[in-house]
Amino acid sequence: MPAFTYDALPGRVVFAVGAFARVPAELDQMGATRVLLIADRSGLHWADRLGEQMGERIAARIDDVRVHVPVDRAEAAREQARASAADAIVTIGGGSATGLGKAVALTESLPILAVPTTYAGSEMTPIWGLTSDARKETGRDPRVQPRVVVYDPLLTLSLPPSIAGPSGMNAMAHCAEALYAEAASPLTSLMAEEGIRVLRRGLPPVVSAPDDLEARGDVLLGAYLAGAAFAAAGSGIHHKICHVLGGAYDLPHAEMHTVILPHALAFVAPAVPDAMARMARALGDADVPGAVYDLAVAIGAPVSLQAVGMPADRLDEAARLIVAAAPDYTPPVTRQDMRQLLGNAFRGLRPSVEVAVEIRSIA
Repeated sequence: MPAFTYDALPGRVVFAVGAFARVPAELDQMGATRVLLIADRSGLHWADRLGEQMGERIAARIDDVRVHVPVDRAEAAREQARASAADAIVTIGGGSATGLGKAVALTESLPILAVPTTYAGSEMTPIWGLTSDARKETGRDPRVQPRVVVYDPLLTLSLPPSIAGPSGMNAMAHCAEALYAEAASPLTSLMAEEGIRVLRRGLPPVVSAPDDLEARGDVLLGAYLAGAAFAAAGSGIHHKICHVLGGAYDLPHAEMHTVILPHALAFVAPAVPDAMARMARALGDADVPGAVYDLAVAIGAPVSLQAVGMPADRLDEAARLIVAAAPDYTPPVTRQDMRQLLGNAFRGLRPSVEVAVEIRSIA
């Protein structure tokens, strides 16, 4: 019998086609009267619509959103929240919009209503991140956990395949890490495995038939499950690698996660056979790292660090930074291992690891 601790995180989730229309009513339930509205590029149209609906209840609006949440942008947003006397935050967009809202909530203690338009999953977590001097700092704080999350597959229809594909792979990375993170439990593993299953099913049609609302719903559900599992279970070496690379070299977030994921899975696979077996079952393929790589190729997502802008002459430096940032991981992280992993990822090589279990062998 497994022993585990599971912290059920607070929050309300509204998931439906057309759920965006319920945002004003959800804000009423929160008691919000002066809203700071934050939107990134993928959320601008919907932010305009909400602004028209809510009029003067929008106390301030921020559209100047950057990936990895630079500290100077966070400070400016916090000042705007104070100057406008905002009593709540609405974020509409991907992880960058949610991340900026979290940065404000971290110091101003304002409740967040998040409306995701991508598959980032950060709307389900108490994890914040800020970048300064080419280094990304992350942490956990209950103040940044959105109080309400409104999921509407209609809002993702405008995502082009070039963005939808990597965004969904980013969600898969959350599921994968939730299966072998330190605080993984039977509950988080159930969510993570089902998340991988629906993401694997939904991503190919999302890319090949962008108007397929059923597939959009599958991938958005996968993103929700990924975020919820990841929030409770925590992260592992994959996310540490990506935080280092994103902060130091300003690489695009979802694309970077897409590239690194199969290589990180190949690295951890020997140490986490149960997690690999669950992933194999969800993917329908015993070669988990290879299957994840093949899925990225099939949906036209990038599979090399070179393709997403990583400088070739910084790989040695990146390996050193990762080792310095990951002193206590299992399996142990060495500079040689990380340099090999980064080199393979830079060239876009296909990793492969044999899993010593049958796909359906885990109860």
